[in-house]
Amino acid sequence: MTIFKTLLITAASIVAAASAQAVQIHGLLNISGTATFNTQSLATASSVISFSNVTVGGGNTFDFQGIMSGTPVAMASPYIFTPSTGTPFLWSVGGFTFDLQNSTVTLQNKHSLSISGTGTIFGNGFDPTPGVWAFTTQNAGGRPHDTFTFSANTEAVPGVPDGGMTITLLGAGLLGIALLRAKFSGR
Repeated sequence: MTIFKTLLITAASIVAAASAQAVQIHGLLNISGTATFNTQSLATASSVISFSNVTVGGGNTFDFQGIMSGTPVAMASPYIFTPSTGTPFLWSVGGFTFDLQNSTVTLQNKHSLSISGTGTIFGNGFDPTPGVWAFTTQNAGGRPHDTFTFSANTEAVPGVPDGGMTITLLGAGLLGIALLRAKFSGR
């Protein structure tokens, strides 16, 4: 194989690998609505048995900006947070869905419930993207209720691309090997 052919194949490989980088979701999506828990007290709740009137809020960023405030959001029920239980399609709106893998109660008493979780966001031609989920609800008086208003947001936390540096270094290494091989095989 000539040096020119080796260089051409190496260059084509670098271009092909660099163009195959993932297109991940970026941004923050805010939603709010009403949740009915499995108990009347936030202090003892372990799941949301139903959601209602869930809509997109304001302040959405990047890839979620096109979803208008007030757009209805489909929610999965039940959402079991104690013990942590994965919830496929926890929410779905605007061509995006979020699969919750796990969640952790960060605060729970008769006045407040705060949960954080991780999962994967899918949709709209993007590659599956890791995401974080935050869910909060409050009961200022601590009195028993059947339903509580809640707010939640999901933020995409895509992997940090290396800008093609790994592929470039690999290509440079292969090119160096090909040149050394050509130099020493010509003797």
